[in-house]
Amino acid sequence: MVAMAAISRATGQMNISSSQHNSIRNGPRMTQSAGLTKFADSNQLRIPSKCLRPRRARLIRGPSGPTNAVLATDKPAPAPPFLETNGSGRRVMIIGGDGYCGWATALHLSARGYAVSIVDNLCRRTFDLQLGLDTLTPIASAHARVKRWGEISGKHIDLQVGDICDFEFFSEAFNAFQPDAVVHFGEQRSAPYSMIDRNRAVFTQHNNVIGTINVLFAIKEFKPDCHLVKLGTMGEYGTPNIDIEEGYITITHNGRTDTLPYPKQGGSFYHLSKVHDSHNIHFACRAWKIAATDLNQGVVYGVATEETTADPLLINRYDYDGIFGTALNRFVVQAAVGHPLTVYGKGGQTRGYLDIRDTVQCIQLAIDNPAPNGEMRVYNQFTEQFSVNELAAIIQREGAKLGLDVTVKNVPNPRVEAEEHYYNAKRTKLVDLGLQPHFLSDNLVDSLLNFAIQYKDRIDLDLIKPAVDWRKTPVTSGTMKAAVAEK
Repeated sequence: MVAMAAISRATGQMNISSSQHNSIRNGPRMTQSAGLTKFADSNQLRIPSKCLRPRRARLIRGPSGPTNAVLATDKPAPAPPFLETNGSGRRVMIIGGDGYCGWATALHLSARGYAVSIVDNLCRRTFDLQLGLDTLTPIASAHARVKRWGEISGKHIDLQVGDICDFEFFSEAFNAFQPDAVVHFGEQRSAPYSMIDRNRAVFTQHNNVIGTINVLFAIKEFKPDCHLVKLGTMGEYGTPNIDIEEGYITITHNGRTDTLPYPKQGGSFYHLSKVHDSHNIHFACRAWKIAATDLNQGVVYGVATEETTADPLLINRYDYDGIFGTALNRFVVQAAVGHPLTVYGKGGQTRGYLDIRDTVQCIQLAIDNPAPNGEMRVYNQFTEQFSVNELAAIIQREGAKLGLDVTVKNVPNPRVEAEEHYYNAKRTKLVDLGLQPHFLSDNLVDSLLNFAIQYKDRIDLDLIKPAVDWRKTPVTSGTMKAAVAEK
């Protein structure tokens, strides 16, 4: 049995020994010396059809099957102290449950008494292989993760591998589990990825929009009382010169007043796919009386939740590259290795941010407070607003306390966006439901910096640079490292 990791309850930091690193079955390292970034003689890289349509498989049986087959261990571990039962056995299907937000949410809900089923095509792992990327943390396979969770918690998570764009597969998975709620994380979630080339722009739109439509049809056909909790993005709104409301805005025009969906100004093919999702969900709620909650989430940072730090095999992914890494997570890694913090353009770009521990809180609150049938509720899911310059200053200040020489470098902005703008987004609804935020404290930044230093030997400096230019999206492209080399 793998030794338990040491956990700091105050900061959520996990310490893992080098021997424990080696025990984690995360596949080969993505290092240049290993030659693993070259997958073909051609410099072009296409998304394989097997990623778009993975073969259907039942890798771990659902709750209807014999759970003792996956929970059996020679020496069962005692139940962790964070286990609760207030989920009351409600059945929650988590699409994209192997990803960054999805994995943390799956464990959080399982620990609190919800019956959880993960549906995932594991394409996020394929993206790393295609682009020569790797997570800072050594993550275990989806199967090893689920098995280990069962061993230490005594709780079973169902795992079904397949593509929700394949309606035959998804309808079978949906009917087998009969969820009370579907949490939909299962989308390509990177704006830079959607702007690499035409292939990935098309993949992003197809995967995200068609997948969501299939979820809507499954709910309509098989379980109309199932509540859809859909992860959207604050990026749907853009940066308007007025306050951003939570989903809807009341307008008086030429003497008449109406409440309408807030205008959308997506800044990439990824953001626009989320806009299309919101429109499709809103229509399905009106036409089919589906109940849905659309969570427009800000930029997520951090890696540790109470559950993911319970064992090395449960550790979550931490992306720091220019494709999937979010601003604060990237800055933390850059500071840890002495690389200048790469601020795009003037650095005045302001967004909403939240700790991953608040992401899982918000999902649970949305599940526990479902919208009535026929309504699409919209919540803005973030806890604080920061500009990129403000984040860089925080990392500089906290890095200095650890003896790090942190510098800032303004680089040409690869994105098409306003670099200085008004930004004031409302965020009261989740707080009213009981959200208890984890703000970006000095202690948290300190723990993140120490976390990055702990895994310093896994950092590939070539992946830190921005590699995707919004203005030059080609028809085809190669690996991320090839793109960086061309800049």
